[in-house]
Amino acid sequence: MKKSQLLFIMFVIFIITTIIQSNPAVQNIYALKDTIDQYDKFEVTFDVTAVFNNPFDPDEIDIMAAFKSPSGKEWQIPGFYYYTYSLWMLRFSPNEQGMWTYTIRVKDKNGSTVSDADTFLVIPSKYHGPVHISAYNHRYLEYADGTPFYGIGLWYNSGLFPPGWGGHGHNPTDDLDELKEMGVNFISAVMTPLETIASGVGRYDQNICERIDRLLGWCEEREIILSLNVWFHSYLSETIWPGGNRRWHVNPYQNVCPAKEFYSSKAAWTYQEKLYRYIIARWAYSRSLGIWFIVDEINGTDGWVYGDSLVAANWAQKVHNYFKVNDPYGHPTTGTRSGGNTEFWYDGYQIFDIAAREIYEGQGYPIIQDGKVDPGDTPPLKLSYMNYVTEIRKIWNGYQKPVIIGETGWDLTFYEPRMPGYLSMYHNTLWAGLAAGMAMTPFWWAYSDYLNDNVVTHQWTSLARFVAGIPFARLTHLVPVDAGLSGGGSDAFAMKSDQLVFGWVVNPVADVADAVVTVSSLADGDYNLQLYHTWSGRFFHEQKITVSNGTVNFTIPAIKIIEGRGEYVGQDVAFVLRPVGD
Repeated sequence: MKKSQLLFIMFVIFIITTIIQSNPAVQNIYALKDTIDQYDKFEVTFDVTAVFNNPFDPDEIDIMAAFKSPSGKEWQIPGFYYYTYSLWMLRFSPNEQGMWTYTIRVKDKNGSTVSDADTFLVIPSKYHGPVHISAYNHRYLEYADGTPFYGIGLWYNSGLFPPGWGGHGHNPTDDLDELKEMGVNFISAVMTPLETIASGVGRYDQNICERIDRLLGWCEEREIILSLNVWFHSYLSETIWPGGNRRWHVNPYQNVCPAKEFYSSKAAWTYQEKLYRYIIARWAYSRSLGIWFIVDEINGTDGWVYGDSLVAANWAQKVHNYFKVNDPYGHPTTGTRSGGNTEFWYDGYQIFDIAAREIYEGQGYPIIQDGKVDPGDTPPLKLSYMNYVTEIRKIWNGYQKPVIIGETGWDLTFYEPRMPGYLSMYHNTLWAGLAAGMAMTPFWWAYSDYLNDNVVTHQWTSLARFVAGIPFARLTHLVPVDAGLSGGGSDAFAMKSDQLVFGWVVNPVADVADAVVTVSSLADGDYNLQLYHTWSGRFFHEQKITVSNGTVNFTIPAIKIIEGRGEYVGQDVAFVLRPVGD
């Protein structure tokens, strides 16, 4: 070899080595908009020159942006890799109006580099921002701008995720339009694991990611809040429960640890931390991202049954802690154990921000099993709504945090879907849940042709009209109370606060006309009473009443003739008591 050739080869090696060992660089930074609405998405794309094998691994390449608000607060926002378009991206939702600045830092094994500062302007908007737990009472939710939020909705998996969990052939945008028109303001959805057998652990299927992108975009357009289920139990089940409830065989974590060791495996946790970082980087920005639903039915997994339920609880605490530390927007967390009267998850209610109880009445609750209703038996509708009231109050009194029913309905109930009794049962859960102190309507499983005749109805509209007048997040000194009743087999439940009282009166076998309701422990004075027809969705009676010695009585009016037609009071009525002047 000639000396000149050798020198040339050495020069090339030197240049390549220099490039490889040089610090990484951020290039071609492009913001889709330089002026955006408050609480909207600010999105940036850019190129990176760095040394890495796996663009999803922050141990190899770490992207972090520093956003500085007009008031001086600094936000640390992780970037992510969008494999479909070979792009690096940042997504951020600003909560202040005015001029923001930001820089992007890239770090690899050779060092780190920070980009020059850039700016964008945030202007006023119609958006309320993401939801969080009320700082006033810690029992309800509100938007970032202080607007109260009471969730009305259900599980919606149709057309988005695996078959069998929703209807077939549905157009999700048409479905969401219909739901929104009826008063729905939240949905819950199962997230198919981003790591698949094809992608492998530590790499994320972009088709699945794009489905979630689209779903959040649709929700943002309609001002619908999403509860996103990170781990559905079937993906952590190899042997527990039959059929589609076992999907461990499609979970690539099987190459990391046995199913029963998922919660305790250090190797599995190392991958999970990177997964959760990616989830936060890609979707936490969204004002429609409402709740991180960490795990659905944790007791339906091998790690719980054959591992250790305490280890599973410790894992849930670790995941919760990770999101609390690393989600800059502070979205609340929740998680569930399955339905049934023995499935009370003490640890879970303490761990998560929102305490979620599941109820499937056929799993041990005292409903009639032989299909025959004897006149001397307790009516099944009463057993049904009492299940909800009892469990909600147990959690309300025990854990001092928002309470939801994280999954319920579908089957394992006294009435089959499409029966009239099922419609009444669903109706009662909405109003019993409200009057017992739930922060959202029960998460009914799930949107489908099988259920839609009973569940996708204007009952949501009626409830939405009623709750629109109650500032849930600003109520103080809330107490669940039983309102007294005179005769007739009716029940009454209410929530009392410093500001107002709201409640629900129900009779499972007859109408509530002429029932006398007594509410105690009130401040003396004059109150406005409003009675609400829950089925037609309107206030139908209003009067001024006086509280003396802390007690007030009022009578539910009997049937009336209005403009030539009979107006039936029905088997339940909602009510609101407000001090005069409020």
